[in-house]
Amino acid sequence: MKLKPRLIVTPRPSMTLSVPEGVSRVEFFNSPANLKNLAEENGLFRTPEDLLMYRKLVGHSSEFDTSVILDVSRRILDPLGRPVRRDQMKRQQKKVWQQMTQIICDYMLEKYPDPEKHLVLCGEASLDSTWPLNKPGVPSIRMIHNHFMVFPMAEIAAAKEANPNDPNLTDSGHNTLFLRLLSGVYEQFLDVLDLQILQPLSAADGALKLTGYPQGLPCWEVIGGKDKLKDQYFWYEYEQVLLGFLDFYNTFFSLVATGEERVPKDATFPSQVSDVLLSSNVFVRVARDLREQVIQDPRFANDIRWRPAYKQILYRDDQGRLIVTISQNSVGNAITELLGIVVDRIEDPEAYAEIEPGLVGRLLEVRESLVAANIGEALSAPGWPNGEYVPRPL
Repeated sequence: MKLKPRLIVTPRPSMTLSVPEGVSRVEFFNSPANLKNLAEENGLFRTPEDLLMYRKLVGHSSEFDTSVILDVSRRILDPLGRPVRRDQMKRQQKKVWQQMTQIICDYMLEKYPDPEKHLVLCGEASLDSTWPLNKPGVPSIRMIHNHFMVFPMAEIAAAKEANPNDPNLTDSGHNTLFLRLLSGVYEQFLDVLDLQILQPLSAADGALKLTGYPQGLPCWEVIGGKDKLKDQYFWYEYEQVLLGFLDFYNTFFSLVATGEERVPKDATFPSQVSDVLLSSNVFVRVARDLREQVIQDPRFANDIRWRPAYKQILYRDDQGRLIVTISQNSVGNAITELLGIVVDRIEDPEAYAEIEPGLVGRLLEVRESLVAANIGEALSAPGWPNGEYVPRPL
């Protein structure tokens, strides 16, 4: 079977929320009013730390699709002042975030135990608060979120081939820069991580057999499988992967921005930055080439994210292994696109009405596990006013 990115078509209902005249869609989506509506119309579960689990109304998967967001919109009205990365979360928020992730992943892996039948993944995205509010393609809600999805493998196998040059698959060329030109120095830099549970894999070894993705990204196998998600040391190592990525990103784009070879003042691994990155002729040359392109090309310059933005995902591969990978987050690429899956979410209320009962039913099931963990409270919404699904009028 030919390895190729796939295009999956997923139905969605009509959107009832209207954007006020004179306000851009991105500005509205980041408003407290929209976040309030999100919780009231699609909220499933909320914790005292402001972690909100909700149904993805414009989702990626018809099988299982939910998100957990750090919803601080009621406390922090400035969209640019909200946490957008895990390293910006408070200790207790991070602890509950990890617990919710483990519980939801546990549900997905138990509900869908066969890796040959279902792709299970969770993807954590940082939403770069430094991008202009009206920039096309900017994520719709400027707060960190974790997205949980399941796709039937048969659906992926039957899907049409996606355009391999889709900008969301290539990160508009930025990912290519990391992978094609900097992968060697990136892997050497990440060797500093003292990992016991996460074991490095080659990108080819961790790739899905249906798509061949992820392509070139650093990958780590979770030794011990899903039971290790209950181990606090796993989450410590998961954090180390992020911190290493942030050091790499900050060093590279600081060099692009200023032309100066310097260790970021808040670097987690300053010696490794100095000894590996700034001592690499390849690293320095690529940064300076990119700097020149930014100076010459205003369109390209407008796409640069000067502050760290990432997608860190945990997925089950074809062999049933749990794999961790991380990528920079450019332009508007979705979690799924790191695995070679492009989702076209089309408005089709009738088709969505057919899948909604099962989809919502599974979300209410996993919510019971969160309630049992005593970390928050269940929320009522029009689609589940008393904890049971109620069909929406067409």
